[in-house]
Amino acid sequence: MKRKHKTYSRPKRPFDKQRLEEEAVIKKEFGLKNKKEIWKAEAKIKLMREKAKKLISANPEEQNILFDKLKKIGLKVNSISDILSLDKKDYLNRRLQTIVVRKNLATTPKSARQLITHKKILVNKRVIDSPSYIVPTELENKIESKINKNKKLPKKENGK
Repeated sequence: MKRKHKTYSRPKRPFDKQRLEEEAVIKKEFGLKNKKEIWKAEAKIKLMREKAKKLISANPEEQNILFDKLKKIGLKVNSISDILSLDKKDYLNRRLQTIVVRKNLATTPKSARQLITHKKILVNKRVIDSPSYIVPTELENKIESKINKNKKLPKKENGK
């Protein structure tokens, strides 16, 4: 059995006020459980950037393979510079939890997370119980709720 390695790294400065405030806003916006999820998104984006840097001098076919792979998961990239300019919010927008809220199957990110973990959300007629599941673009239209198949929730207004 292979040893599982960490998929993120902690910040170098643990008590950087600006970073803490920014992470608190992102955590609330996307309804994340903890800041580790933000760090995992940063690590994924960092890996994509590293791959892009290695492919700067490569031939266009190899670059297009990477572009197609990123387009498949829903990131809008057409060049190396687009990959280098990706942000953790771009990656967090592709999570199942965020897309369930965007499709009005849940009113808030927290309720979307609960629906997903309680196995009430189907993707392509299959139950997925991980809120961090990155939804490919071809499956985005195949997300549905088990409990209310025909009924969509009304969109929550900003305020209360």
